[in-house]
Amino acid sequence: MRGGPVALAGLLLLAAATSSGAADPGRGRYLAEAAGCGRCHTASDAGASPYAGGRVLDTEFGRITTPNITPDRQTGIGGWSEADFVRAMRWGIAPDDSHYLPVFPFAYYNRLTDRDLADIKAFLDTLPAVSRPELPRSSMALWERARAAVAIAATPMPGPWRDDPARDAAWNRGAYLIATIGRCGECHSPRSWLGTPDPDRLLAGGVDRNGRRAPNITSDPKAGIGNWSTDDIVTVLTDGTTPNFDEVGHSMADIVKDTAKLNEEDRRAIAAYLRSVPPISGPERK
Repeated sequence: MRGGPVALAGLLLLAAATSSGAADPGRGRYLAEAAGCGRCHTASDAGASPYAGGRVLDTEFGRITTPNITPDRQTGIGGWSEADFVRAMRWGIAPDDSHYLPVFPFAYYNRLTDRDLADIKAFLDTLPAVSRPELPRSSMALWERARAAVAIAATPMPGPWRDDPARDAAWNRGAYLIATIGRCGECHSPRSWLGTPDPDRLLAGGVDRNGRRAPNITSDPKAGIGNWSTDDIVTVLTDGTTPNFDEVGHSMADIVKDTAKLNEEDRRAIAAYLRSVPPISGPERK
């Protein structure tokens, strides 16, 4: 089997999740929309087919074009096996054994549960197949490929999420959403010299992929959001309004479009987790 033991393990886990008919495309749609999959994989021009790729992104690895993830067999992912899907989502490896750039946040999706992966695939399988033979393949200079390889090699891949038995269900749900679907550490954590989030200062503020500062969201009352209430955090995740009646901007404005699709329970779970994050000091929040 292509991909060896990793592919076989992926096939077995999804087979187990779906053999009883448990895969839920409705739940998969909820997760995909909250993760912003359609936002990245849909070109911004009028009339673009959802999830059919074509959005051009300028990244630290060069200019890339997002791929078609509709079930078209020739230009989308309709020809992918279940193992192919797991390997791509969890390890960033394409069916042809090439490696995706870290712009695709597989390091965060690495922690998705088996059930969530099965549900997301079930949703994508329900989409109309759209043929996009005209989409260009992303190209990179040699140094950009080298940088991407170093970043991938340096990124921890802990595998599927496991709840903390010492914490309640809401805390675990919030921690899971932040670590996977939300990918909050991608922007809100400073990076090490290798370009990976600094594990000692997670959520202590960083720089997003557009070079703009993302604030500290630990519980530090001055540098972070320690003086925000649960309702304050839920409001930001719902409509982007901060406690001082400002509006979030730049990439966070797009993220709020995704978190607004979460239900109230999940937004409150995220708030519960963030309020528990140990404070990390830094420049005072403005």
